[in-house]
Amino acid sequence: MAVSIELLVLGAYVGLAGLYLLVAPAIVYVYLHRRWYVASSFERAFMYFLVTFFFPGLLLLAPFINFRPQPRSLNS
Repeated sequence: MAVSIELLVLGAYVGLAGLYLLVAPAIVYVYLHRRWYVASSFERAFMYFLVTFFFPGLLLLAPFINFRPQPRSLNS
């Protein structure tokens, strides 16, 4: 049973779209979260490039990510 070339091309497009819209932005979010406050000026420019390049995917993942600080426990 031969797979048609159209099905292979469609699979490649779906795979690349998933990589661009879900996988790479998730990796970018993790990278930004870990390096934001300690990055050099060159690295910060690279971060801005990543945010610009993967903006559609970052926008898709944004509602599911919470980077707010955790509440402090006060000993009284």
